[in-house]
Amino acid sequence: MRHSLIAPLVLLGTAVSAPAQVSIGVGIGLPGVNIGINFPMFPDLVRVPGYPVYYAPGADANYFFYDGMYWVYQGDDWYASSWYNGPWGRVAPEAVPLFILRIPVSYYRRPPAFFGSWQRDAPPHWGEHWGRGWEERRRGWNTWDRRSAPAPARLPTYQRNYAGERYPGVQQQRELRERNYRYQPREGIVREHYREQRAQPAAPSPDRGPQRGQSPRDSRPADPQPQRPRPEEPARPRPTPQSPPQSQPQPGGREAPRPQPPQGREREAPGRTGPGEARPSPGRDQGRDQGRGPERPRENRGEKPREDR
Repeated sequence: MRHSLIAPLVLLGTAVSAPAQVSIGVGIGLPGVNIGINFPMFPDLVRVPGYPVYYAPGADANYFFYDGMYWVYQGDDWYASSWYNGPWGRVAPEAVPLFILRIPVSYYRRPPAFFGSWQRDAPPHWGEHWGRGWEERRRGWNTWDRRSAPAPARLPTYQRNYAGERYPGVQQQRELRERNYRYQPREGIVREHYREQRAQPAAPSPDRGPQRGQSPRDSRPADPQPQRPRPEEPARPRPTPQSPPQSQPQPGGREAPRPQPPQGREREAPGRTGPGEARPSPGRDQGRDQGRGPERPRENRGEKPREDR
């Protein structure tokens, strides 16, 4: 399980071993690796009287909201998230905010067994549970003036619009928060958490990088294959125009008669008529006159023209 630092312990003036470091992110909402906090919708949160903290009375978990983040105590560990269903990050006991440590026992919906003998209207005995070393580092954690308690952070009710399949991923969670939630946290650990979130690079798009079961070498684009030139096709011989058949001389020195074009209606006159001019249709008189020569003018020999009877 990978953990990344959520708050440098320089803020607390101490150093701890690696297992006690504060870390974020072990899964994203539903489904995935989580701590078992899977609300089907935005939970109902009620303020703890006199504290700048909210709790979830209907949840089967020790679930709280403080300073713009959600806090869960489970399995003797504290977890934090900026969204109601995670992803969650483990918080070291040395980094848990004081107002979270001061929540009375009665507001833990699933208190652990060692809470049993403690006073319900008082906070848990964290120094007794975590040891003298923790008590020395967090000295005076339960000494405070209740009249000087800060105002609670505004609830991020915009998250009610994102439930079930609409629950956003990590990158979209950051964008939605910056767009819809203007609250400025007062705790150093929370401010550092948001600074580190903004510094993290955006997740690569799904179409980049090698896919599952594919090596990085296989994910590189293939080299383009050289294209082979196509063999040129041999030029086809053009057909030579055939000359019209010439008449062969007949025996005796005579030439064979040349074939005549067919006569009929489809035969065209040697001279074509222009546009708008009517073509004379062949008639009986025209065919009859073709065999005659030019008509000679009649001579006037003193004969009288015949009268039609």
